[in-house]
Amino acid sequence: MTLRSRINLIVASLTLLFVAAIVVLQLRSMRESVHEEVVAANLVATQLLQRNAMLYGAQGIPAILAYLQGVGRVRSNDIVLYDDQGKVLYRSPPSRYKAGRDAPDWFDALITPPPSVQAIAFPGGRLVTETNASRAAIDAWDYMTVLCGGAAVMLVVVNALVFWLVGRTARPFAQIAAALDEVEAGRLDGALPPLPGTEARMIGAAFNRMVARLRANLETERRLADNRELNRWLEAELEQERRRIARELHDELGQSVTAMHSMAVSITQRTQGVDPQAEQAARLIADESARLYEAMHGIVPRLAPLVLDRLGLADALADLVERTRRSQPALAIELDMRLGEAPLDGDTALALYRGAQEAVTNALRHGQATHIRIALDRVGDTVTLTVTDDGRGLPAEAAPAAGHHGLRWLAERAEGLGGQVKVSNRAGGGVELRMELSAR
Repeated sequence: MTLRSRINLIVASLTLLFVAAIVVLQLRSMRESVHEEVVAANLVATQLLQRNAMLYGAQGIPAILAYLQGVGRVRSNDIVLYDDQGKVLYRSPPSRYKAGRDAPDWFDALITPPPSVQAIAFPGGRLVTETNASRAAIDAWDYMTVLCGGAAVMLVVVNALVFWLVGRTARPFAQIAAALDEVEAGRLDGALPPLPGTEARMIGAAFNRMVARLRANLETERRLADNRELNRWLEAELEQERRRIARELHDELGQSVTAMHSMAVSITQRTQGVDPQAEQAARLIADESARLYEAMHGIVPRLAPLVLDRLGLADALADLVERTRRSQPALAIELDMRLGEAPLDGDTALALYRGAQEAVTNALRHGQATHIRIALDRVGDTVTLTVTDDGRGLPAEAAPAAGHHGLRWLAERAEGLGGQVKVSNRAGGGVELRMELSAR
């Protein structure tokens, strides 16, 4: 079922419920009105006849018969005159109002009260009045017929109008769906025109921006795929920018935060016991600056391992292991290094560090590992980094680095340095990352 049909069905159902509620309320009102009218008319007729039946009844049957013929029909009542033998001497004439027509039996039973019979005895006979709500029922039936007819017309008109308006409103979405099919087919040269309606216009504009970005991204990927040298240049620039940001965070922001903390501590000491509000505010600043300092020191190593530039790969890996132990107390992590005395080239050391960092992050984030081992060996001109974990392992149906940007960039970095990266499941469970580079 289309969206247009669903909305129309909902509106039709709500309209029908509304009309049904009105009809039920009208029926209830009609029933109460008819009851009140019939009971009141019967009460008036009974009182009138009781008062005059004894008066005319004392003069004999001809006198009361003449009286009844003069009265004629009393609304909502049938009047019958019987003699002593039960013979009908008089019956009130039928109503001329809407003569020949009656409401359906089910409707009449729904809104009219049970018949009420009153008998008035007098010398020589008796007078019987019985309620008759047929004229009130036919009035109510005619009103209900007009009401239901008008409701049916309103239902048709409202739903036709809604169907037309929804179709007009939803028309732009067909264009959007067709444009999405074009994108799915790989054709990114199209664009949606300005669409009517606020929501459709916003979706169309967002679609055009998305297509433009897709075209730009595809063009960028083509350039990157065609030019490996550009990839390495971008990576080098990125690392350089990371180092610059990390140094500024460590040197500039770190000093400012430290100074802020020192001043807050000093203010706390000076105002202690003198100005409680100032002391509390200074203590809060000291605590927040301490947390900011800790957070900054957690960000800096992720941006760029400054310790790698200052102390070398061994100390940088030891720092990585120590920080991981502090952040993951339940994790068992080992570090085994046999690098020898010869120093490593800066790019090689950085690639090995990034490899260890990526493997540890993946083991914790995706594998939920509880034990990680980092081993670094140098044999001749080859340096091998091996990181193993006891996590969940890689999906059997997926390629090791499929869709994983970190591993893909790591593999490209290793290839640019004349090495390679292999990621595979271990026989006993978990993942092994093996990175081999030439030691320069």
